Amino acid sequence: MLHKGEHAVQRRAGLTVDGWGSAGVKATIPPVAAEFLSRQRLAVLAAADETGAAWASVLTGPPGFTIAPDERTIIADRLPGAGDPLAGLFDDERPVGMLMIEPATRKRMRVNGRARRHENRLLVRTEQVYSNCPKYIQTRVHVDDSPSAHRTALVTRELTADQRQWITAADTFFIGTYAAGLGTDASHRGGNPGFVTVTGGGRLTWPDYVGNSMYMTLGNLELEPRCGLLFLDWESGHTLQLTGRARADWDPVRAAAVPGAQRLIDFDVEKVIEVSGGIPQRWSFGKYSRFNPA
Repeated sequence: MLHKGEHAVQRRAGLTVDGWGSAGVKATIPPVAAEFLSRQRLAVLAAADETGAAWASVLTGPPGFTIAPDERTIIADRLPGAGDPLAGLFDDERPVGMLMIEPATRKRMRVNGRARRHENRLLVRTEQVYSNCPKYIQTRVHVDDSPSAHRTALVTRELTADQRQWITAADTFFIGTYAAGLGTDASHRGGNPGFVTVTGGGRLTWPDYVGNSMYMTLGNLELEPRCGLLFLDWESGHTLQLTGRARADWDPVRAAAVPGAQRLIDFDVEKVIEVSGGIPQRWSFGKYSRFNPA
């Protein structure tokens, strides 16, 4: 099915190749992808709640906590935990985006489909499965698992000073988007610290760098501005989840002021959830991507 949002963004960006985008992605999981999936410790999820607000979340576990028992099914033996905005959401089947990422090798795999809870597991029926290039991924190595004894959630409408500092120091975040009838998507964004800026307590801005020109994230935003962001504190295990609305600014003068930017994305915060002990894993930093603009 033609994704009208992707098509519109591609034309505006000057891409004239027809059929390039999510419509050409297959639903099946190749054997190499199934093997990659079975090695992962971290899976990002994206879904919209009952109000239409979009959220990005994360599941973690030892290698093997996600498997592909057949070419159209993924099983994760984890569910979103207490305090997470996606907790309980999959009691009813709904569209989901998944991103499996291996920071040490800069490899990633994206899956879009439909998910539901089965006992204490998440079952995903795949509709789109594809790999991405390694651009803008910073390397990190899993150090250990240190589950928090006290998992607590702080919910606010605006960013605190500490959260603003967290965001502006980040080199990585994840974004969840969706469009009615066209599925949900989870994607990665990376750059050198400072690539995301914060204005006041409620607006984030980041550059859109050169990618694969599929424009799956921007295509969804063209049709549905509601989206969710996830920032991880890789060393402490805390998570920061934001939901709000985003739009692409195509002003070339504004983009020219930011190294590497083809356009800028502005995101207005509507709700913030910070979970202390959101993930039990600890990761050590390795190297910045050589593709990151200065």
